[in-house]
Amino acid sequence: MQTNRQVFVFGATGQQGSSLIEALLPDGHHITGLSRNPDSPKAQALRSQGIQMKKGDFTDEAALTELMQGMDTVFFMTTPFEKGTEHETQQGITVANAAKQAGVGHLIYSSVGGANLGTGIPHFDSKYLVEQHIQSLGIPYTIIAPVYFMENAISPWSLEALKEGVIRQAMPGDRLLQQVSVKDIGKMAAIAVNRRESMFGKRIDLAGDNVTGEQAAHILSQASGKSIRYEGFPADILKTQNEDLGLMYEWFDKVGYSSDIDGLHAEYPELQLENLQNWAAKQDWTVLN
Repeated sequence: MQTNRQVFVFGATGQQGSSLIEALLPDGHHITGLSRNPDSPKAQALRSQGIQMKKGDFTDEAALTELMQGMDTVFFMTTPFEKGTEHETQQGITVANAAKQAGVGHLIYSSVGGANLGTGIPHFDSKYLVEQHIQSLGIPYTIIAPVYFMENAISPWSLEALKEGVIRQAMPGDRLLQQVSVKDIGKMAAIAVNRRESMFGKRIDLAGDNVTGEQAAHILSQASGKSIRYEGFPADILKTQNEDLGLMYEWFDKVGYSSDIDGLHAEYPELQLENLQNWAAKQDWTVLN
């Protein structure tokens, strides 16, 4: 019989947090969401589904400790794209310390695939420092390490090129790249909540598909009804604009993610991981008009 838990979700209105909440709702857990703006339309929509919404951020350890009192499980992620990688690491350490102080029984952190491999990619290394700190605290934890998001294909930084019929990335078109849907990150985190003790100490590199850029262009063409081609360019060019992302694409080309997709299907059959074709079929491609 499943235990209904008190689950605290950071970034409840963001992609990963809201995906976890969606996955948890049918299970009857008591969910509290954290948002910097708990009165936003997205937060109000969560509140209408019975989610208790709290205001807070990642920088005040004492306040976070108070908010997490009585919570069985905490899910959080960090981002370098607001104030940089050093700030990201410090935020993650602050949340982890607060969780320990609050006596949280299970801390679930969403990192990134391959962060534990010494990639030299700044926003991978910053997350791995958080992972190492969590491991040093002596509290039960699970690390979920998603690979490249399928949603990046329709993100603001990709959409203009896609409207022109191009996927433009800093790697060759025949290089495989593992991908995962954000919904599957939420579903994996929900499995960690529900399986609990058997998930303690695990680090899960999470991917649902492994496709080349040219294959991705073909899949998106079929799903959208629009002719889309792949256009690769050297990672060194991207480095001149953004060294962090340039190093990431260079690593994609030379090393790449190594999630065991078949193993994930076998170990977590309830996850039902989406491949890129299934994901693409569910998207609203009117965004390309």
